[in-house]
Amino acid sequence: MPFSAIIFDLDGTLLNTLSDLAESANRVIMARGFPGHPRAAYKKFVGDGAATLVRRILPAGSPQELADACLADFLADYRQNWKKHTAPYDGIPDLLSFLKGRGVATAVLSNKPHPMTELNVAEFFGKDAFSFVLGEGAGFVKKPDPDGALHLARGFGLAPSRVAYLGDTATDMDTATTAGMYALGALWGFREAEELLAHGAKKLFAKPGDLVAAWDSLSPEA
Repeated sequence: MPFSAIIFDLDGTLLNTLSDLAESANRVIMARGFPGHPRAAYKKFVGDGAATLVRRILPAGSPQELADACLADFLADYRQNWKKHTAPYDGIPDLLSFLKGRGVATAVLSNKPHPMTELNVAEFFGKDAFSFVLGEGAGFVKKPDPDGALHLARGFGLAPSRVAYLGDTATDMDTATTAGMYALGALWGFREAEELLAHGAKKLFAKPGDLVAAWDSLSPEA
């Protein structure tokens, strides 16, 4: 029997946010005289929250005061420039429509700050597209801690084993496996198959349509 609910990561899973994140982050550090990073490098920098992103793009050993100032500037810049390039991945709207038609409950769990998570979701999918939307700072420990994922399972009224979790990073796979959920890897996102498999992915999908095709064959017992 297919899963009754699915939790989605946001950045790198539902939305391709990489260019806007990279541009905002580079503006902040370049304004302080540090070199910017290639866009592709941000595939490894993002995924663990804004504070961790800033730490990763600054030189090793940078003082906390500098990191705090850069974090504030990054959040301010990103709030102004977050949707210049951002868009849903091809096939995501069709995947969401398919799941809705099957009566599958859906939620978003992100390490993006909660207000920005809500804003991103509302802008591209509408306010009622998901049963729940949680970002960092919504009262739960950020991923890979399973706190938010388990809260969502309780909101669905389901045992964690009845919930699938789709994400694109080791952080997502660790979150899913620690929560006792079925970890699905999105290869269209920011990381590689080897990372996802090493952190517990049970199935990998090259594009959203592949998950549509495989959905009925997925089972908590598989």
